[in-house]
Amino acid sequence: MNYHLITGGCGFVGRNFVKRIHNTTSDIILFIDDLSVGTHPSTWLPEGTPSRENNGLTFFGEEERMIFLKADIRVILEALIEDPEYFNTRFGLDIPKFKDVFHFAAIVGGRATIDGDPMKVALDLAIDALFFRWICLNKPERALYPSSSAAYPVDLQTESDAIALSESDIDFTRMGQPDMTYGWSKLTGEYLASIAARYYGVSVTCIRPFSGYGEDQDLSYPVPAIARRAALKENPFEVWGTGKQGRDFVHIEDVMDCTLLAMDHITDGSAINIGSGKLTSFLDLIRVFTSFAGYSPEIKALLDKPVGVHSRYANMDYVSNRLGWKPKLSLEDGMRRVYDIAVKKYA
Repeated sequence: MNYHLITGGCGFVGRNFVKRIHNTTSDIILFIDDLSVGTHPSTWLPEGTPSRENNGLTFFGEEERMIFLKADIRVILEALIEDPEYFNTRFGLDIPKFKDVFHFAAIVGGRATIDGDPMKVALDLAIDALFFRWICLNKPERALYPSSSAAYPVDLQTESDAIALSESDIDFTRMGQPDMTYGWSKLTGEYLASIAARYYGVSVTCIRPFSGYGEDQDLSYPVPAIARRAALKENPFEVWGTGKQGRDFVHIEDVMDCTLLAMDHITDGSAINIGSGKLTSFLDLIRVFTSFAGYSPEIKALLDKPVGVHSRYANMDYVSNRLGWKPKLSLEDGMRRVYDIAVKKYA
């Protein structure tokens, strides 16, 4: 029986991977989250999913293949470094070795968190240092480190000098400045991934997702927040900044597809982009959602709100050539899914 570990398994990306692996394999998934950002599995697993609590763990599903542990990942990683058999000695889980380890545990949030509390976000450095120390000792079959497009130099993402960001734009021998402490922590994680692969023989894949979104994303992120305003037909329609700043939006289903494909082909800790390769401004995004809602509101710019870099989007040539991957969902189709959920919730 294969075991997978997902840290941060109740956050937006983590919980989607829990469901994907559960629905597409017969494997067992242990997922850990302290619920400081993520939500309890009972809120996002299908209604009526059986559950059973035992010895600090919650087992979900008819076959109990989803095992949830509410805990601070730093405490768990420290315990595993001290005692490699910790899951067995403390919880009675006999896990000889993990097949895949997905490391989504992080201090995350929208622009308000990245700009508003950068030292809190810097705690990701501690989380990642413990994670890489553990996988270098434990050596799972494969490990995923999710970096971020925030790792790219901000001077390549200005209004006057915006380019499609390529993997080669990050070079550890001549680095630019990433986006705040979040970007620094993710860039450091990429470097640790390369060290784990090169010096410790760990199979590691890094991904740089751009602006991921989906139907079950938290309202602290722009896509669900804008969808909610459109569903409520707000007028005037508020946008942070001028709304001319742009991002590369990619649906969570495409993120998962590309991630799992990358893990089959990349083992050396190198990173790939995951995006659509298209730049969409927030004004354009508002037009998409308000067209779904059937109205044309006045736009109210909130110039006192944090907006981050002006333009951030991916060059997907490397991924297309190396992996043969392209996103399945168009912007309109993906955003329609988000809007339909927003209508059910709020309209």
